[in-house]
Amino acid sequence: MTTTIQSEPGLSPLTIAGKTFNSRLLVGTGKYPTMESMAQSLDAADAEVITVAVRRERLFNAEGKSLLEYIDLDRYTILPNTAGCFTAEDAIRVSRLGRDLLEQLGNSGADWVKLEVLGDKKTLLPDPVGTIEAVKELVADGFKVLCYSSDDPITAVRIKEAGAHSVMPAGSPIGSGQGVLNQNNLVLCLELLKENDPTYPVVIDAGVGSASDVAVAMELGADAVLLNTAIAHAKDPVMMAHAMRKACEAGHQSYLAGRIPKKRYATASSPMEGAISYIPGE
Repeated sequence: MTTTIQSEPGLSPLTIAGKTFNSRLLVGTGKYPTMESMAQSLDAADAEVITVAVRRERLFNAEGKSLLEYIDLDRYTILPNTAGCFTAEDAIRVSRLGRDLLEQLGNSGADWVKLEVLGDKKTLLPDPVGTIEAVKELVADGFKVLCYSSDDPITAVRIKEAGAHSVMPAGSPIGSGQGVLNQNNLVLCLELLKENDPTYPVVIDAGVGSASDVAVAMELGADAVLLNTAIAHAKDPVMMAHAMRKACEAGHQSYLAGRIPKKRYATASSPMEGAISYIPGE
């Protein structure tokens, strides 16, 4: 008897703002113990889009090493991040600084921005009013805006209507490691954002702490996951990056394959007809 082993089904590519990527895992460059571990983790994650916090990122560390020495600008699309901005004005200014820097470097992410307009320093939740204001101005200025949002479905829709090229609702607060706290809200976000355009990219951003969190986010139907702290602060960042990559792929495949419906009672894996029965006394 010959057994045929089927090859692994191919994963569909991710398209955001006219750019197409094979990887659906977006990874940050901050908080790593060393720049060497950052570079190794980015490679292990097989990421194609990486974020850099323009406002806070130091191009040189205490040893005089440059961040740019450890990033292959031809391999990665850099997504400038307005992390640490609490007003629309600051976020817009930082976005333009990021564009100027990447234009000088010739990187393909020059007109991209991961927009964050935060409401307060304790929760790091987004300010919806400032966020929408910044989206409108940045889109008018030619930016491709990937926008951090809460998991409120109506806010997410308003951000899309303002012109964002991708809405990125949080799984839980930034850096908290709490995972995907409100699956129902995220499913509603996905449903409403894709209602008239099934191809509109929705990225789960923030709060994941483990590979299983990434798998859950992808199984809900997210187009991608963006994370940083879960890898950078792991005991072994490189090993965690490998795990996150595999979880992202597995979660996406699971969603595409289609899970079985949940039922209240058990369903036998094998048919009951013809089952061997034991009759006492025989």
